[in-house]
Order: sequence, then C-alpha cells, then structure tokens
Amino acid sequence: MENLKELFKKALVGQIRALDQFGSWDMKSDDELFTMKYIKTKEDLKSIPIIADIDDVQTKDIRLIFQALALAFETATGVMCNVVMEMSHEGFGRVVVIADKIVVVDKFFKDAHRFGYRTIEDLEIAGEKFLADGIKIYNSFKG
Repeated sequence: MENLKELFKKALVGQIRALDQFGSWDMKSDDELFTMKYIKTKEDLKSIPIIADIDDVQTKDIRLIFQALALAFETATGVMCNVVMEMSHEGFGRVVVIADKIVVVDKFFKDAHRFGYRTIEDLEIAGEKFLADGIKIYNSFKG
C-alpha cells in the first residue's frame, strides 16, 4: 500500500479536480491547485481581517480536505466513512469523520476564514497525521 501522505494527496487532488467542470484547471499542477486553495503565507494572513465572515467557497474548500481524508481512510482500511461539518457564517464550527460508529477525525474551527497552511509540505504532513491518527483510533475501538 502506498504511504499515507501520498494516499491523502491523491485523494485531495482528486476531490479538487472533480469540481473543475469546465477543465479550467487542467493545465495547473497538483501543487498549484494546493497552493491556490490552501496555502496562506504570513503576508496573506496580514491582509485577512481577524473578524470576518467565511464564504461558501472557503467552507467547501475546508470540507474537501476532510472528504479526502475520508476517501483515503476508506482506501486504506476498506471501511466506509461519512463527513459531518457544521460551520457558522462567522467561521466557528466543527468537522468530524465517522467510520462505523467511531469518530476517527475531529477538528474544531474558529476563524475558519483564515484557515490554511504555510506550505504544501505542511498540508501534506497534516493530512498524513490526521489519516494515521484516524486509522489508529479506529483500530483501537473497532468491535
């Protein structure tokens, strides 16, 4: 089986590309898509207000990460997952990934309009960690 980082990346880029109905991202590399959606530098964060509403695109982009985690988890374990996400317009919320009756990923958000990673490597590491921890949790609690 491929390593968890690659499994997460493959699932995430698949989720992103599935949204490209008109092929406008065909010429973009996977890393360009990750940067466009999830990478925020210090300078980017300085231009985003501390208090602001989150828009639907940002909410959907955050959900994509957890859908990719669910898909990667299913690929790695063969166990089907569901993603449940609740997000207020102010950017407060929570997302969980559930396998069987077990919550394998649980993430709380505040200021979700500022959500992002500094580098692509940070995004990959976070995805790998969520996935590895989720598999460990599932294996320790499954019946």
